[in-house]
Amino acid sequence: MKIIMKIVAILSLALFSQLAAAACSLDVEVGDALTFSQTQLAVEKSCGNVTLNLKHTGKLAASVMGHNWVLTKDSDANDVAAKGLAAGLGNNYVPAGDTRVIAATKIIGGGQATSISFSTDSLTAGGKYLYVCTFPGHSFVMRGTLIVEA
Repeated sequence: MKIIMKIVAILSLALFSQLAAAACSLDVEVGDALTFSQTQLAVEKSCGNVTLNLKHTGKLAASVMGHNWVLTKDSDANDVAAKGLAAGLGNNYVPAGDTRVIAATKIIGGGQATSISFSTDSLTAGGKYLYVCTFPGHSFVMRGTLIVEA
């Protein structure tokens, strides 16, 4: 009986570890429309590092219907997107060196995928952050909220 209890405990720990790791990895899809597959994401502050996986399921090229995922404070999103326009496609429509950008993926087109990892150290537990696509004209409709759980 003790052996069975140990096996159950080990399997439970392994399952819990997998679930905890999954909460620190986020998957978002985009396509040939102006939408993120999820408009609300949550991470645990205790993750330390979070990985965001962005996949473009559409067919259009990055220069035509490209998308990225840019994380900022809510109050900074509009200005970061506006300045991203001037930065251009070569800079993934993200202003170089802008400290208001917490994390940003590159611009991707149909059939492409990208990932970005970022630290939760600078995020406030209980805080809400905004993610947007900064491709020209997309940021006003392609928005979502990242909630940082304690």
